[in-house]
Amino acid sequence: MEVILIKDVDNLGAAHELVEVRPGYARNYLIPQKYAIEASGSNKKILEERRKVLAKREEKLMAEIAKVSEVLKASPVKLGAKIGTSGKIFGSVTAIQLARAIREQKGYEIDRRRISILDEVKEAGTYKAQIDFGKENLVELEFEVVGE
Repeated sequence: MEVILIKDVDNLGAAHELVEVRPGYARNYLIPQKYAIEASGSNKKILEERRKVLAKREEKLMAEIAKVSEVLKASPVKLGAKIGTSGKIFGSVTAIQLARAIREQKGYEIDRRRISILDEVKEAGTYKAQIDFGKENLVELEFEVVGE
């Protein structure tokens, strides 16, 4: 029996996919739990329209990500930290501080959970971080730690 998945189902498929399952599994589990709908002719047309809308939205999102990544790569973000006499910083630089610096200097609000700092930051200097925009869209960002 063919069904159209409404939600992601482990070991079966992602949302908006047409999959073949056993009739009992579809009638007794997938359809009553609102994980899937039956793949009738009208539902297949609705699925195609939904895929077109999602493709347009994805294309628009990719263009926005490209624009943001160009702005972020243009120049390094400067991050102030308290530095001791030996050149080491007190504490460490976190993703929260980096997200705040990006918001203040570049004008983009980026969630701190999407930022991962690649190297351990213990001294003043230039370091790299990655921003994960989802769906395998990683942007590498350079930031510079300077003394306050």
